Amino acid sequence: MKEEQLRSSNWFGRTGKDGFIYRSWMKNSGIPDHEFKKPVIGICNTWSELTPCNAHFRELAASVKRGVLEAGGLPLEFPVMSLGETLMKPTAMLFRNLASMDVEESIRANPLDGVVLLCGCDKTTPSLLMGACSVNLPTLIVSGGPMLTGKYQGQSIGTSDVWRLAAGLETGAVQETELNDMEGALCRSQGHCAVMGTASTMACMVEALGLSLPGNAAIPAVDARRKVLAQYSGSRIVEMVREQLCLSDILTRQAFENAIITNAAIGGSTNFVIHLLAIAGRIGVPLNLQDFDTLSKNIPLLVNLQPSGAFFMEDLYYAGGLPAVLKELDDLLHADALTVNGKTIGENNRNAGCYNREVIATAATPVNTATGLAVLKGNICPDGAVIKPSAASAHLMQHTGPALVFESIDDYKTRINDDDLEVDANTILVLKNVGPKGYPGMPEVGNMTLPKKLLQQGVTDMVRISDGRMSGTGFGTVILHVSPEAALGGNFSVLQTGDMISLDVERRTLDVQLTDEELAQRRKAWQPLPPQASRGYVQLYTQRVLQAHLGADLDFLTGSSGAEVSKDSH
Repeated sequence: MKEEQLRSSNWFGRTGKDGFIYRSWMKNSGIPDHEFKKPVIGICNTWSELTPCNAHFRELAASVKRGVLEAGGLPLEFPVMSLGETLMKPTAMLFRNLASMDVEESIRANPLDGVVLLCGCDKTTPSLLMGACSVNLPTLIVSGGPMLTGKYQGQSIGTSDVWRLAAGLETGAVQETELNDMEGALCRSQGHCAVMGTASTMACMVEALGLSLPGNAAIPAVDARRKVLAQYSGSRIVEMVREQLCLSDILTRQAFENAIITNAAIGGSTNFVIHLLAIAGRIGVPLNLQDFDTLSKNIPLLVNLQPSGAFFMEDLYYAGGLPAVLKELDDLLHADALTVNGKTIGENNRNAGCYNREVIATAATPVNTATGLAVLKGNICPDGAVIKPSAASAHLMQHTGPALVFESIDDYKTRINDDDLEVDANTILVLKNVGPKGYPGMPEVGNMTLPKKLLQQGVTDMVRISDGRMSGTGFGTVILHVSPEAALGGNFSVLQTGDMISLDVERRTLDVQLTDEELAQRRKAWQPLPPQASRGYVQLYTQRVLQAHLGADLDFLTGSSGAEVSKDSH
């Protein structure tokens, strides 16, 4: 590539005062003149000691740098806001859009020709990709990888067991001392959750989209082959810059359809929906909530991982990783979709082998005929809601019962274990005001722990409905992302305890048995919540966030601004 073709030459190729300033301060790191004529590769790093899933990213970045240097590029690492799912309050989702702004502006404002995104924990992947899409440079993703499978008293455990253990605490089947013993056994290595939670789903998403090298999704974080893949990725991004292979060349409508089909087959997190919609909005590919149902509807579950199955991400890697799954889906995917290595997704996975059919099933004999995702519509959720049938109870897929309504998460926490609570196994739990605006930030509280009195009776699942999300590690007959959310004053906001609600997943319906007239009367009497914040980012978020069925991005961030910066700083 000629020097003038490099975007970075608008900084480092300048003469006079501007060129002097741009180069001279960089030279305090010992960079010689000839390095400034090479493709400059930004390594966008979400390393943070507050994000345990990404705590090994300094080592991963070093491997990427080796690959960039090997291919003749100049690697420059830079930090961006890191979203630690396990520590951030009130929810990491509140800050996904803020982090995406950090990424977008950091890439655009600096002399970068291409970017490698280092992401692992749940929200780091979509936030980095959203920001990168709005700039649209050559971009490649390296995921951090899952942690090793937890081992406790001879049993394999993972983060999906947290919900089982929480229920056990309520019934007395689990003691706090046992949890203390289990903590180190659950998370026994670096990496993100070892199940098909949101982090693993996001890693599978980017591989299915064609944005990572083949095999990226499942290599354990501490496996040396993760570093090898990172080094290859560093080399490949330099080639992508020379080829001018940008995100928009890969993120076509076909790529998004491939990701949706793959997500259904792996039993991916319901959070996949909200993140993929936001990514599509940034890159300019038309995508709507109904597309997820249409494309997922006849896709059986092929991957036998918790929370929809029995195994773990480590097992998926040893069984052949995502390439083996994609090969099994070959007849359903757009095999000619381009990927970051310059080959099509079909070419990449044509010779993939499966080494354990207990973990990766065939399409002819799937793990479960229930799909990984369904979209519901009805008078409760005219703009849609989602459910994960593969992780739900078959006997509740068609169910009618009375609502038990909680107006907020605090209301739920105060009353759920009341011995006098009028509830039985047929009751439908309804949690309001945990949506994007109402909480704010749409937390992962939708898979509400069941009432203590029912857990003690042996009840293990109930229909639960909310305008919030649930962790990708969660399970149960849980309806999420109700849109419009309660904070906007729609039908969901006026549901009352005792209302009869009907769910029919086969028909894709969710309705309350009330007339339009009754619902209209209730909406007239509805009062909005007081403002959630009076200043800062949270106020901006609540004023400008879109609803779940649109990806919950900020309205002014949809679309892109490109990579051009016309003004200098001196």
